[in-house]
Amino acid sequence: MEAKGGTVLYACSVVLILTGVSCNFIHISSLVHHGVEGEPLLLSVATHFPLNETEIQGTWSHTTPSGTRTTLVTFTKDTSITNMMFRNHLVFSEPNVSLFIQKLNQMDEGDYHLNLNIAFHNTTVHVIKEDRTVRVTVDVPVSHPVVEKSPSYAVIEDEANVTMTCSVKRGTRVRFKWLRNNVSLAPSDRYHYSQDNSTLVISPVRKEDKGIYCCVARNPVSLGQSSRALELNVYYGPYNLEVNSIYGLRTGEVFTINPGELVFFECRADSNPPNSYVWISKRHNTTEVITEGPRMEVLFYRLAQTEEYLCRAFNNVTQKQDEAQFTLIVADLGTEKEKHTQEGHPVSSLAAIAACSLFVIGFMLLFFLRRTCHPKRVIMSIYNRPFSEQKRPHRSGHEDATEDFGIYEFVSIPGKMDSAQASCRSLARLESIQDMHTTIYDVIRHVPETQSHSLLS
Repeated sequence: MEAKGGTVLYACSVVLILTGVSCNFIHISSLVHHGVEGEPLLLSVATHFPLNETEIQGTWSHTTPSGTRTTLVTFTKDTSITNMMFRNHLVFSEPNVSLFIQKLNQMDEGDYHLNLNIAFHNTTVHVIKEDRTVRVTVDVPVSHPVVEKSPSYAVIEDEANVTMTCSVKRGTRVRFKWLRNNVSLAPSDRYHYSQDNSTLVISPVRKEDKGIYCCVARNPVSLGQSSRALELNVYYGPYNLEVNSIYGLRTGEVFTINPGELVFFECRADSNPPNSYVWISKRHNTTEVITEGPRMEVLFYRLAQTEEYLCRAFNNVTQKQDEAQFTLIVADLGTEKEKHTQEGHPVSSLAAIAACSLFVIGFMLLFFLRRTCHPKRVIMSIYNRPFSEQKRPHRSGHEDATEDFGIYEFVSIPGKMDSAQASCRSLARLESIQDMHTTIYDVIRHVPETQSHSLLS
């Protein structure tokens, strides 16, 4: 192993003599460290040479951001001397050349320089120099941010500017992000930010800027901290003024109602604070204030055939107003209104479906009865009876008892059919079947001589 190490050292020495470029005898994994205030930090250095074949001498020094340089540790392979001011703050253990900072503070921020001289015993090259610089940043965790707004009161759109400032009591290299209604602010030519985004200026303020604002603060060693919500109230409007009514028939800005119909109109507009409303009647080039408020009732007995009305909305804060004009016509809508009403209600379609269903069910019942008893054939059999039988008056058998007096005799005529019972379907088909045989009974009445006749004789 010693022979192999000597060979490596000799090869590196030859390279240094011929090219002036040294081999990497030491290695530092990271040249930038982000430390946290109050936490320890190790500036680790790995050596790639056998310490038993070399002699080393080196120093660790620190340069502050302002440019002040201080030697921290002077060391050899066997001994080390630590600056008295940093003895309780730094740990150095020879022959390891790594430097350990026990508890970081803001004074530890800056550049740390390692100067190392390596002398070899078995080569003609006596000293090799290694210099490394490590940058250390010390970050303070971010505290809870606070938002302030100027002015603190509500503002009027297009007339005012708003400045919001987000600040933290503790934290270094803090970056800020602004949210409105929990959504990141979209870019706008009216939004102006400071370099670290801690200040937001909205110039000028408009309706869409109204909402709940908060800021999020973060740095390399802290997750995002959100501030408390702050409301921005903006006075605006009126916008999108419109007159509506559920009565009559509307065509554009014309409302048509039936004679004697009571009508209500509503006037609405987008505004903050809410508008005040005035209803005006225009007749014969004159105007008359009818009522105030968002709702107007039109009495039918005051209507002529055609009336013109005006709804005026006024914002007392923004001092802006808007108007909507419409015409009211009194006419008999008749079937046109009914048709319009039916088109707006799904009940008519359901009624039509129900009527069709009842018709289909009735048709199926008639078809079933017709297939079962053949009513047409029964009726035809009735009409095919002898005329005398059809014209014979109906008698119940009790109109004149003397006519029923006598002796009756039943005479049967043999037939091929034993049963005299038949269904309604058989009776209907009786005349069409020629080979059907029944038993026929003939009734013979014998009338004896009455007692009156004998007395007369």
